[in-house]
Amino acid sequence: MRREALPTPASTSPDPLRRAITLGATVALAVPGLALPGLVRAQSRPVVRIGVPTKTYFPTIIAETALRKKLFDKEGLQAEITVYRGGAEGFEALAAGAADIVFNSTSSVAAGLTKGVMARCVGNGVLGYYGWQLVVKPDSPIKTLADLAGKKVGITSAGSGTDMLALWVMADRKIQFTRVPLGGGGLVPNLLSGNIDATVLYSPLTYKVLQAKQARSIADFGELVPPHSTGSWIASDKFIAGNGPVLQKALNALYGGVGFLRNPANRAEAIQLIAEIDEIPDSIAAAELDGNIMKLSATGEFKTEWMERALEMGQLIGMKNLAPVAEIFTTKFRPVPTV
Repeated sequence: MRREALPTPASTSPDPLRRAITLGATVALAVPGLALPGLVRAQSRPVVRIGVPTKTYFPTIIAETALRKKLFDKEGLQAEITVYRGGAEGFEALAAGAADIVFNSTSSVAAGLTKGVMARCVGNGVLGYYGWQLVVKPDSPIKTLADLAGKKVGITSAGSGTDMLALWVMADRKIQFTRVPLGGGGLVPNLLSGNIDATVLYSPLTYKVLQAKQARSIADFGELVPPHSTGSWIASDKFIAGNGPVLQKALNALYGGVGFLRNPANRAEAIQLIAEIDEIPDSIAAAELDGNIMKLSATGEFKTEWMERALEMGQLIGMKNLAPVAEIFTTKFRPVPTV
Protein backbone atom coordinates (compact mmCIF):
# COMPACT_ATOMS: atom_id res chain seq x y z
CA MET A 1 0.00 0.00 0.00
CA ARG A 2 1.38 3.41 -0.91
CA ARG A 3 0.25 6.98 -0.56
CA GLU A 4 1.47 10.51 -1.25
CA ALA A 5 1.81 12.88 1.69
CA LEU A 6 -0.82 15.58 1.29
CA PRO A 7 0.18 19.25 0.95
CA THR A 8 -2.47 20.09 3.53
CA PRO A 9 -3.34 18.40 6.83
CA ALA A 10 -4.62 14.88 6.27
CA SER A 11 -8.35 14.42 5.82
CA THR A 12 -10.34 13.06 8.71
CA SER A 13 -11.99 10.57 6.34
CA PRO A 14 -11.14 6.97 7.20
CA ASP A 15 -8.49 5.21 5.16
CA PRO A 16 -10.29 3.13 2.46
CA LEU A 17 -8.34 -0.06 3.14
CA ARG A 18 -8.69 0.14 6.90
CA ARG A 19 -12.36 1.03 6.45
CA ALA A 20 -12.87 -2.07 4.26
CA ILE A 21 -11.20 -4.33 6.79
CA THR A 22 -13.27 -2.90 9.64
CA LEU A 23 -16.49 -3.19 7.64
CA GLY A 24 -15.70 -6.77 6.66
CA ALA A 25 -15.06 -7.74 10.25
CA THR A 26 -18.37 -6.15 11.27
CA VAL A 27 -20.26 -8.08 8.59
CA ALA A 28 -18.58 -11.31 9.66
CA LEU A 29 -19.77 -10.78 13.23
CA ALA A 30 -23.27 -9.88 12.09
CA VAL A 31 -23.73 -12.85 9.76
CA PRO A 32 -23.07 -16.19 11.49
CA GLY A 33 -21.07 -18.66 9.46
CA LEU A 34 -19.76 -16.05 7.00
CA ALA A 35 -16.05 -16.66 6.46
CA LEU A 36 -13.73 -13.83 5.51
CA PRO A 37 -10.30 -15.52 5.50
CA GLY A 38 -8.64 -12.77 3.43
CA LEU A 39 -9.72 -10.10 5.87
CA VAL A 40 -8.66 -12.15 8.85
CA ARG A 41 -5.20 -12.63 7.35
CA ALA A 42 -4.95 -8.90 6.58
CA GLN A 43 -5.88 -8.06 10.15
CA SER A 44 -3.40 -10.51 11.61
CA ARG A 45 -0.42 -9.09 9.73
CA PRO A 46 1.44 -6.32 11.56
CA VAL A 47 1.39 -2.99 9.75
CA VAL A 48 4.63 -1.06 9.27
CA ARG A 49 4.45 2.57 8.14
CA ILE A 50 7.42 3.55 5.98
CA GLY A 51 8.21 7.13 5.00
CA VAL A 52 10.39 8.10 2.03
CA PRO A 53 11.62 11.65 1.32
CA THR A 54 10.43 12.18 -2.25
CA LYS A 55 9.18 10.25 -5.25
CA THR A 56 12.25 10.20 -7.49
CA TYR A 57 14.84 9.12 -4.95
CA PHE A 58 16.40 5.70 -4.35
CA PRO A 59 14.66 4.97 -0.99
CA THR A 60 11.35 5.12 -2.85
CA ILE A 61 12.68 2.74 -5.51
CA ILE A 62 13.79 0.31 -2.80
CA ALA A 63 10.54 0.42 -0.84
CA GLU A 64 8.40 0.17 -3.97
CA THR A 65 10.45 -2.75 -5.25
CA ALA A 66 10.02 -4.58 -1.94
CA LEU A 67 6.28 -3.88 -2.11
CA ARG A 68 5.85 -4.96 -5.76
CA LYS A 69 7.94 -8.10 -5.33
CA LYS A 70 5.83 -8.96 -2.25
CA LEU A 71 8.84 -9.08 0.05
CA PHE A 72 6.88 -7.54 2.92
CA ASP A 73 4.24 -10.24 2.40
CA LYS A 74 6.93 -12.90 2.66
CA GLU A 75 7.91 -11.41 6.02
CA GLY A 76 4.30 -11.49 7.16
CA LEU A 77 3.92 -7.71 7.13
CA GLN A 78 1.55 -5.18 5.63
CA ALA A 79 3.55 -2.15 4.48
CA GLU A 80 2.14 1.35 4.13
CA ILE A 81 4.50 3.60 2.16
CA THR A 82 4.08 7.37 2.34
CA VAL A 83 5.98 9.68 0.00
CA TYR A 84 6.75 12.94 1.79
CA ARG A 85 7.84 16.27 0.33
CA GLY A 86 11.32 15.98 1.75
CA GLY A 87 13.44 14.32 4.40
CA ALA A 88 12.57 16.93 7.02
CA GLU A 89 8.84 16.30 6.65
CA GLY A 90 9.36 12.54 6.94
CA PHE A 91 11.50 12.99 10.05
CA GLU A 92 8.79 15.17 11.57
CA ALA A 93 6.27 12.40 10.87
CA LEU A 94 8.53 9.94 12.69
CA ALA A 95 8.81 12.30 15.66
CA ALA A 96 5.03 12.71 15.73
CA GLY A 97 4.43 8.97 15.67
CA ALA A 98 2.88 9.07 12.17
CA ALA A 99 5.60 6.85 10.68
CA ASP A 100 7.52 3.87 12.02
CA ILE A 101 10.57 3.90 9.72
CA VAL A 102 11.80 6.74 7.51
CA PHE A 103 14.80 7.38 5.32
CA ASN A 104 16.68 10.60 6.03
CA SER A 105 20.17 11.98 6.49
CA THR A 106 22.19 10.20 9.16
CA SER A 107 23.14 13.51 10.76
CA SER A 108 19.46 14.39 11.32
CA VAL A 109 19.32 11.79 14.10
CA ALA A 110 22.21 13.46 15.95
CA ALA A 111 20.45 16.82 15.70
CA GLY A 112 17.09 15.37 16.68
CA LEU A 113 18.29 13.56 19.80
CA THR A 114 19.42 16.79 21.45
CA LYS A 115 15.97 18.27 20.73
CA GLY A 116 14.06 15.38 22.24
CA VAL A 117 13.38 13.38 19.07
CA MET A 118 14.27 9.92 20.30
CA ALA A 119 15.21 7.93 17.21
CA ARG A 120 18.18 5.90 15.93
CA CYS A 121 19.67 4.87 12.62
CA VAL A 122 18.83 1.17 12.21
CA GLY A 123 20.20 0.47 8.73
CA ASN A 124 22.90 2.25 6.75
CA GLY A 125 21.65 3.26 3.33
CA VAL A 126 24.57 4.54 1.32
CA LEU A 127 28.17 5.66 1.77
CA GLY A 128 28.32 8.45 -0.75
CA TYR A 129 26.45 10.92 -2.90
CA TYR A 130 26.32 8.60 -5.88
CA GLY A 131 24.81 10.22 -8.93
CA TRP A 132 25.18 13.71 -7.42
CA GLN A 133 27.28 15.99 -9.60
CA LEU A 134 28.16 19.64 -10.05
CA VAL A 135 27.30 20.66 -13.58
CA VAL A 136 27.61 23.66 -15.88
CA LYS A 137 26.25 24.48 -19.33
CA PRO A 138 28.04 22.64 -22.14
CA ASP A 139 29.58 25.87 -23.49
CA SER A 140 30.54 27.27 -20.06
CA PRO A 141 34.13 28.50 -19.64
CA ILE A 142 34.14 26.84 -16.19
CA LYS A 143 36.31 23.73 -16.36
CA THR A 144 37.26 22.98 -12.74
CA LEU A 145 35.96 23.56 -9.24
CA ALA A 146 38.53 26.33 -8.76
CA ASP A 147 36.81 28.24 -11.59
CA LEU A 148 33.67 28.56 -9.43
CA ALA A 149 35.27 31.26 -7.27
CA GLY A 150 33.01 34.30 -7.29
CA LYS A 151 30.29 32.54 -9.30
CA LYS A 152 26.65 31.67 -8.56
CA VAL A 153 25.87 28.01 -7.80
CA GLY A 154 22.34 26.63 -7.59
CA ILE A 155 21.08 24.56 -4.66
CA THR A 156 17.60 23.38 -3.75
CA SER A 157 17.43 25.04 -0.32
CA ALA A 158 19.54 25.98 2.68
CA GLY A 159 20.40 22.93 4.78
CA SER A 160 19.66 20.47 1.97
CA GLY A 161 21.96 17.83 0.51
CA THR A 162 22.75 20.11 -2.42
CA ASP A 163 23.66 22.89 0.02
CA MET A 164 25.86 20.53 2.04
CA LEU A 165 27.81 19.55 -1.06
CA ALA A 166 28.19 23.15 -2.21
CA LEU A 167 29.57 24.06 1.21
CA TRP A 168 31.85 21.03 1.10
CA VAL A 169 33.33 22.28 -2.18
CA MET A 170 34.03 25.70 -0.68
CA ALA A 171 35.67 24.18 2.40
CA ASP A 172 37.64 21.53 0.51
CA ARG A 173 38.87 23.78 -2.30
CA LYS A 174 39.13 26.94 -0.17
CA ILE A 175 37.08 29.05 -2.53
CA GLN A 176 34.00 31.22 -2.15
CA PHE A 177 30.91 31.43 -4.34
CA THR A 178 27.27 32.43 -3.90
CA ARG A 179 24.78 29.66 -3.15
CA VAL A 180 21.42 30.36 -4.80
CA PRO A 181 18.38 28.42 -3.45
CA LEU A 182 16.04 27.58 -6.33
CA GLY A 183 14.09 24.50 -5.30
CA GLY A 184 14.42 21.20 -7.11
CA GLY A 185 12.36 22.37 -10.08
CA GLY A 186 14.38 25.54 -10.57
CA LEU A 187 17.90 24.16 -10.82
CA VAL A 188 18.03 23.18 -14.50
CA PRO A 189 15.91 26.06 -15.92
CA ASN A 190 18.04 28.66 -14.15
CA LEU A 191 21.23 27.00 -15.33
CA LEU A 192 20.05 26.91 -18.93
CA SER A 193 18.85 30.53 -18.80
CA GLY A 194 22.19 31.73 -17.42
CA ASN A 195 20.82 32.97 -14.09
CA ILE A 196 23.37 30.78 -12.35
CA ASP A 197 26.81 29.58 -13.45
CA ALA A 198 26.62 26.03 -12.10
CA THR A 199 24.38 23.81 -10.00
CA VAL A 200 24.50 20.76 -7.77
CA LEU A 201 22.25 18.02 -9.20
CA TYR A 202 21.13 14.67 -7.84
CA SER A 203 20.20 11.44 -9.60
CA PRO A 204 18.31 10.66 -11.73
CA LEU A 205 18.04 14.31 -12.76
CA THR A 206 21.80 14.35 -13.30
CA TYR A 207 21.62 11.53 -15.81
CA LYS A 208 18.68 13.15 -17.59
CA VAL A 209 20.44 16.45 -18.32
CA LEU A 210 23.75 14.79 -19.14
CA GLN A 211 22.17 12.36 -21.59
CA ALA A 212 20.27 15.26 -23.18
CA LYS A 213 23.57 17.18 -23.45
CA GLN A 214 22.02 20.08 -21.57
CA ALA A 215 24.88 20.16 -19.08
CA ARG A 216 28.49 19.10 -18.54
CA SER A 217 29.83 17.67 -15.27
CA ILE A 218 32.84 19.19 -13.57
CA ALA A 219 32.64 17.15 -10.35
CA ASP A 220 31.25 13.75 -9.33
CA PHE A 221 30.53 13.88 -5.60
CA GLY A 222 30.30 10.10 -5.41
CA GLU A 223 34.02 10.02 -6.19
CA LEU A 224 35.19 13.20 -4.44
CA VAL A 225 33.58 13.11 -1.00
CA PRO A 226 35.16 10.65 1.48
CA PRO A 227 32.92 7.64 2.28
CA HIS A 228 30.44 8.28 5.05
CA SER A 229 26.86 7.42 5.93
CA THR A 230 24.94 9.97 3.91
CA GLY A 231 21.53 8.50 4.69
CA SER A 232 19.98 5.78 6.85
CA TRP A 233 16.76 4.01 7.62
CA ILE A 234 15.66 5.47 10.94
CA ALA A 235 13.20 4.26 13.57
CA SER A 236 11.89 5.80 16.77
CA ASP A 237 13.06 4.47 20.12
CA LYS A 238 9.45 3.61 20.90
CA PHE A 239 9.13 1.44 17.79
CA ILE A 240 12.51 -0.17 18.39
CA ALA A 241 11.58 -1.10 21.97
CA GLY A 242 8.00 -2.19 21.33
CA ASN A 243 8.14 -3.66 17.84
CA GLY A 244 11.66 -5.02 17.40
CA PRO A 245 10.58 -8.16 15.49
CA VAL A 246 8.45 -6.09 13.09
CA LEU A 247 11.33 -3.68 12.52
CA GLN A 248 13.67 -6.58 11.79
CA LYS A 249 11.27 -8.03 9.23
CA ALA A 250 10.73 -4.64 7.60
CA LEU A 251 14.48 -4.15 7.21
CA ASN A 252 14.77 -7.67 5.80
CA ALA A 253 12.23 -6.73 3.12
CA LEU A 254 13.81 -3.35 2.34
CA TYR A 255 17.28 -4.83 1.93
CA GLY A 256 15.70 -7.63 -0.03
CA GLY A 257 14.56 -4.90 -2.42
CA VAL A 258 18.15 -3.67 -2.68
CA GLY A 259 19.33 -7.22 -3.31
CA PHE A 260 16.77 -7.79 -6.04
CA LEU A 261 17.73 -4.60 -7.88
CA ARG A 262 21.46 -5.29 -7.60
CA ASN A 263 21.21 -8.89 -8.80
CA PRO A 264 22.61 -9.05 -12.37
CA ALA A 265 20.07 -11.75 -13.20
CA ASN A 266 17.29 -9.20 -12.60
CA ARG A 267 18.84 -6.33 -14.58
CA ALA A 268 16.13 -6.01 -17.23
CA GLU A 269 13.32 -6.10 -14.67
CA ALA A 270 15.21 -3.73 -12.35
CA ILE A 271 15.53 -1.14 -15.13
CA GLN A 272 11.83 -1.51 -15.89
CA LEU A 273 10.91 -1.06 -12.22
CA ILE A 274 13.08 2.04 -11.85
CA ALA A 275 11.64 3.52 -15.04
CA GLU A 276 8.07 2.93 -13.84
CA ILE A 277 8.60 4.15 -10.29
CA ASP A 278 10.51 7.30 -11.27
CA GLU A 279 8.57 7.80 -14.52
CA ILE A 280 11.75 8.11 -16.57
CA PRO A 281 13.01 6.58 -19.84
CA ASP A 282 14.74 3.22 -19.71
CA SER A 283 18.11 4.77 -20.64
CA ILE A 284 18.02 7.05 -17.60
CA ALA A 285 16.76 4.21 -15.40
CA ALA A 286 19.75 2.12 -16.52
CA ALA A 287 22.11 4.96 -15.59
CA GLU A 288 20.41 5.25 -12.20
CA LEU A 289 20.83 1.52 -11.63
CA ASP A 290 24.52 1.47 -12.57
CA GLY A 291 25.54 4.81 -11.08
CA ASN A 292 23.55 4.75 -7.86
CA ILE A 293 21.52 1.64 -6.96
CA MET A 294 24.44 -0.74 -7.54
CA LYS A 295 26.48 1.25 -4.99
CA LEU A 296 23.95 1.22 -2.15
CA SER A 297 24.63 -0.68 1.05
CA ALA A 298 23.49 -4.28 0.66
CA THR A 299 23.98 -5.08 4.35
CA GLY A 300 23.00 -1.97 6.31
CA GLU A 301 26.36 -2.13 8.11
CA PHE A 302 27.50 0.80 10.25
CA LYS A 303 31.06 1.82 11.08
CA THR A 304 31.94 4.51 13.59
CA GLU A 305 34.17 6.38 11.15
CA TRP A 306 31.34 6.58 8.62
CA MET A 307 29.07 8.08 11.26
CA GLU A 308 31.70 10.54 12.45
CA ARG A 309 32.15 11.88 8.93
CA ALA A 310 28.37 12.14 8.58
CA LEU A 311 28.25 14.50 11.56
CA GLU A 312 31.16 16.51 10.16
CA MET A 313 29.18 17.00 6.97
CA GLY A 314 26.15 18.03 9.01
CA GLN A 315 28.18 20.68 10.78
CA LEU A 316 28.95 22.24 7.39
CA ILE A 317 25.30 23.27 7.05
CA GLY A 318 25.16 24.68 10.57
CA MET A 319 24.10 21.69 12.65
CA LYS A 320 25.13 22.30 16.26
CA ASN A 321 24.84 20.54 19.60
CA LEU A 322 24.85 17.15 17.96
CA ALA A 323 24.49 13.95 19.96
CA PRO A 324 27.58 11.74 20.33
CA VAL A 325 28.20 9.32 17.48
CA ALA A 326 27.75 6.28 19.73
CA GLU A 327 24.15 7.33 20.47
CA ILE A 328 22.88 7.82 16.93
CA PHE A 329 22.82 4.25 15.67
CA THR A 330 22.21 0.69 16.75
CA THR A 331 23.66 -2.50 15.34
CA LYS A 332 20.96 -4.63 16.95
CA PHE A 333 19.15 -5.12 13.65
CA ARG A 334 21.22 -6.82 10.97
CA PRO A 335 19.10 -7.25 7.84
CA VAL A 336 18.68 -10.72 6.42
CA PRO A 337 17.52 -9.74 2.91
CA THR A 338 14.26 -11.34 1.89
CA VAL A 339 14.39 -13.33 -1.34
